[in-house]
Amino acid sequence: MQTTRFARFGIALGAAALAVGAIAGPALARDPAYEAARAAGKVGEKMDGYIGIVGSGDADLRKMVDDINIKRKAVYAQKAQEQHATVEQYAFTSGCLLISQTKPGEKYQAPDGSWKTRGAGAPERDSRCP
Repeated sequence: MQTTRFARFGIALGAAALAVGAIAGPALARDPAYEAARAAGKVGEKMDGYIGIVGSGDADLRKMVDDINIKRKAVYAQKAQEQHATVEQYAFTSGCLLISQTKPGEKYQAPDGSWKTRGAGAPERDSRCP
């Protein structure tokens, strides 16, 4: 039983890698407001696969982040079901991949929960990341 769970998680990891491209479409909807917030360091990628607000944000920023996260969760739920994984497993793996794809200057959540700014090197990622 333990082996089956790990096998499923492995499948989910692989599928999440493929799904990041799919997520980038509707779930990330890189509109100008999102791009501006990301460039200004007001939002960043979180370890759980969702976008977070760095510091305090206004109502418009919270609404935008909530909308993106709702779309992401829908994609994660669908892909997780297809791969017989949990939404949380799929979202976490996607978070690992999305953090690895951040660009220098963008914010991301480190394994300790703090917000970091991506430098020229690789971002800090959870040891469970693929």
